[in-house]
Amino acid sequence: MTKFKRRKMAFLAAPALALSLSGCGINSVPTAEENAKAKWSNVQADYQRRADLIPNLVETVKGYAKQESTVLTQVTEARAKATSIQVNASDLSDPAKVKQFQEAQTALSGSLGRLLASVEAYPDLKSNQNFLALQSQLEGTENRINVSIKDYNTAVQAYNTTIRTFPDAIGAKIFYGAKPMTTYEATAPNADRAPTVKF
Repeated sequence: MTKFKRRKMAFLAAPALALSLSGCGINSVPTAEENAKAKWSNVQADYQRRADLIPNLVETVKGYAKQESTVLTQVTEARAKATSIQVNASDLSDPAKVKQFQEAQTALSGSLGRLLASVEAYPDLKSNQNFLALQSQLEGTENRINVSIKDYNTAVQAYNTTIRTFPDAIGAKIFYGAKPMTTYEATAPNADRAPTVKF
């Protein structure tokens, strides 16, 4: 085979090789992975917003409800634990780390629900403008958390499907060593819902 024929075959083979690689997850795997990581960042940001609102809520309630110190202490401790557990995007394929994060957030939701339920006994607090504003912000944040979790789970499902289906599975294993990510699941009954508060 002449040098010219080898060059011609290499020239003709290059597009075929590029086309075959494009169907092997070279672009779709990292795109799906980055989308899932971005959605996880949204989940963390919403939980951080909730954690940031809690000290103001606790201080507002503390001024009215001195005898609720046990509940206030539980909320403060649960917040400290929830904010100390961090799950980075690289940890999303580790179900144990994601579960630990979920459990801490669930515990915080439970203690926060008890705090808000204890407010029922304080009519002056229920009409306090600062408390009402904090309560409204907290409810909005809980709704954003639920939306972020759903968006994250949808992105993880798309990523996990991409790395397990042909032809993307080839590139996912060969080029990226891709592992399935863990979805966010409720760890306690009704943990996926914001606490119900009636005033």
